[in-house]
Order: sequence, then structure tokens, then C-alpha cells
Amino acid sequence: MTAAIPLDLSADPIDLTAALVDIASESHDEAVIADAVELAIREQTSGFEVLRHGNRVLARTNRGLASRVILAGHLDTVPIADNVPSRRESDGPEGDVLHGCGTVDMKSGDAVFLHLAATMADCAHDLTLIFYDCEEIAAVHNGLGFIERELPDWLVGDVAILGEPTAGLIEAGCQGTLRVRLTARGTRSHSARSWMGDNAIHKLGDVLQVLADYRPRRVDIDGCEYREGLSAVAITGGVAGNVIPDAATLDVNFRFAPDRSAEAAYAHVLEVFARQIDSGAVEVELTDSAPGALPGLSHPAAQALVAAAHGQVRAKYGWTDVSRFAAMGIPAVNLGPGDPNLAHRRDERVPTAQITAVTDTLRRYLAAPA
Repeated sequence: MTAAIPLDLSADPIDLTAALVDIASESHDEAVIADAVELAIREQTSGFEVLRHGNRVLARTNRGLASRVILAGHLDTVPIADNVPSRRESDGPEGDVLHGCGTVDMKSGDAVFLHLAATMADCAHDLTLIFYDCEEIAAVHNGLGFIERELPDWLVGDVAILGEPTAGLIEAGCQGTLRVRLTARGTRSHSARSWMGDNAIHKLGDVLQVLADYRPRRVDIDGCEYREGLSAVAITGGVAGNVIPDAATLDVNFRFAPDRSAEAAYAHVLEVFARQIDSGAVEVELTDSAPGALPGLSHPAAQALVAAAHGQVRAKYGWTDVSRFAAMGIPAVNLGPGDPNLAHRRDERVPTAQITAVTDTLRRYLAAPA
């Protein structure tokens, strides 16, 4: 068994971020980074119960304090794109910047959580740390889902903070997401005698026009504006350059505001395409669905976090694991360094000042009485 890579949790979170980035951890390959995180928590923190569950590392204090805060972050990244190891630049137009896969999504957030767990002697809340695997791929592999099903008592708390990138602002709640596949069927023929066939691809033209004309909602919830979107994301059809296709499919993704349930969102999509479905032009299949999460900013524990962040709050665009906590009745927010628009890019990078700022915000919050 290879010895775990040492991490210094007392180091500046900027340096700790770099150390985490330098441990490659694409989805399904998180064992090395999980070993390093587990060893560091066991050796460099005090008062934490630690549990290893696959490539997930869980730790919690049990001091009997009035409130419990969950700090959760995933350890995996998307595939590396010649951007590991990390590198730091201090003379560019963006100032001091740390480059590398995972700097934004979301090893800088993990570094902040680990650093605070090891260095805060005056924490006013019991803490639960959740570091998990396989967030960047299909939900069936998501490590937080395994914890939810197999170790639910570890996900009990008064507020949950996910270190997803938010540029240092609180991003409250999240959009829901669902995907449907619309299938058009026709009759195959030789393209030289196209009148003998029925072109399935052509039948999708009306559906595409519906999408082009669609006007999505904007919804204000707890002072956060959520923007919906209904978009074609994939299209397939055709078998050869001289064949009229007898089948074609269109995948459509609906990102919906959290005031809709997943069921209501699906009903809305069916309504949008009702004419095409009812006429038999297309068949519809629901292929994926996940509910959104309401902001939950009215909860006292969430209000204290907003105060610590000086009221800097906005809506979260995209689906994140805050939805899992919201479904359990736990107010949850996203808060982490990094511009989410830079996540997964070859030039992924985070301003080091944001790492410092998020560390300071969470230190203020965790030190404040419940």
C-alpha cells in the first residue's frame, strides 16, 4: 500500500489548494486524494470522529453545541486537460491567480473547509465534514448519494454549505433539471426516390421552431432571481448519405426554477410540446430529472451566514448537491472561491484573493454563536 501524500492543513488555503490540485483525481480515480485527506484530518485536527466510506471521507465533532454546520465538497474533477500540476501567476491582468484542474471546481473550496477544521479553536457550531467522490459524472455514481442512502445520520445538520464555485458570493438554492427525448419516426427509402419515404428528421423541424420561440420565465424567490431555460442539447438521425431516415431523436434539457417541482416541470414540458405529441409527430420519454432547491434564506442559520457574507447573495444557476440537503429539510447554500464560468475549462483558474475572502467569511460565520 502506497503511503498517503502529506497535506499541511495549517498552511495558507491558497497553498493547500495547490497541493490538492497537484493530486490528480478524475472521477472514479479519487483513492489517492481521499487517502491524503483522511490522513490529514486524522493527524491534524482535534475532536473529530473520522469515517472512511469507499472514496468518501467523513468527519464530525460531537461537542453538544446548539447547532451543526455541514461543510461538503467533492474531491473529483473532470478529465485533466494538460492543466496539472498547478501553477501560480502574480503579474497578469487578473492579479495573483492559481491555475489548474479543480482550482475552481472545487478544490479551493475543499481547501478552505480543511483549513478551517484544523485551525479554528473557537468554533461555535459542531461541524460535519463531507468529502465525496464522483460528483462530476452521472448521478448514479455520486458519492453524496451513497452517503444519503447508507449513512443518513451523517447528513443531519442545521445548515449545509457546499464549496461549489460562486466567486465568493452566496449562491442560494439551485435550479432543477430534467431531460426528455423526443423521437420522430418515418419510413426509410432511397434518397433518389425520396417521395417513397417519410423523413423523420424533417418532422423535428416543428419541434425546433417551438424551442426557438419559447420564452423562459424569470422568477424572484427570497430576493434571488432564477432564470429558466428550455434548450435542445443533442440531435441524432440518419443512417447513410443516400437513405431517407426512418428515426430521429432530439434531447431537450429544461432548467427550471425551484418553485416548480420536478413533476410540475415535466408537466410544463409536455404542455409546451402538446401539439406535436398529440398529433403523433413525436414520442416523448423522460430520461433524467432532479428537483431544484429553494433558497431557504429565512432560516436563522442561513441568515447568520448571509450576515457573515455582508449580504452578498444571488441565485444559483445550474443543479448542485444543495438539492439533496433541501430535500431533507436542511437549508443549503453554495459558497466557494472561483468563477463558475471557468469550471471544467482548460484554462481553469481562481484568483487567490477569493480563496482568502471565502476563508475569512466562513471563519466569521463559524465563530459566531448560533
